[in-house]
Amino acid sequence: MGSNSVMIICHKETFIIRVLLKKLADAEISAFCVSPNINLIEEKWSDAGLITFYLENDENLHEDLLRYAVDKLRDNNKQAVLIGEAAETDELKRHIAPELIYKVLPRPLDYDNYISTVNEYYNKAASDELKKSILVVDDDPSFMGVVREWLKDDYKVSMANSGLRAIKWLASNKVDLILLDYEMPVTDGPQVLEMLRADDETKDTPVIFLTGKDDKESVMSVVSLKPQGYVLKSAGKDELMGKVKMFFTSRI
Repeated sequence: MGSNSVMIICHKETFIIRVLLKKLADAEISAFCVSPNINLIEEKWSDAGLITFYLENDENLHEDLLRYAVDKLRDNNKQAVLIGEAAETDELKRHIAPELIYKVLPRPLDYDNYISTVNEYYNKAASDELKKSILVVDDDPSFMGVVREWLKDDYKVSMANSGLRAIKWLASNKVDLILLDYEMPVTDGPQVLEMLRADDETKDTPVIFLTGKDDKESVMSVVSLKPQGYVLKSAGKDELMGKVKMFFTSRI
């Protein structure tokens, strides 16, 4: 087993599950079944690239396990496939945020559809399509490069070295978050934010300002623009990464 294995969380390894495991093996997809037990799942978590919840016969999963699974999915940038009848998967969706769910499949399960779903998921994961996307906008290429190095393992990172370049790039691309330098020549951060908010396509795009000033007046000026947050450029990797992670966590 490796980190591209499929973990199927199910109450019992029934005949259906055994057939599913055989179908996956025939498709050269590594997979294993584990009972809905936090300790057992923790032990095998690092072996799994995709998590599947398989429910049948009105089975429910304990809320403690679901909270644990949600935290693990979020922390490891993984998603889950939910399999079950509508009432069963609807109950799961009450506990698992939409962005942590890759797909919901009905029972009785179409094996070929599930195998296609697994392959599709891994293809997207390999091309970084499943990662949250961040645009870093800063006129200092050295600082921008450092930030990209910090973020690139966990996020899909794009860069623009001016506000106008950022606006042009956003005309044909979408991102989940913009890290925007507050002080830039020609078109500064506040002007860029104003332009973003005036455009229907970008008005809801979240922005966190990057600023080199920490005096009260400067901070109040930043906050008054109502961005999703701000980070001091002098803060360092841990604080920046923490702020970005906190932002995405708060939206779940």
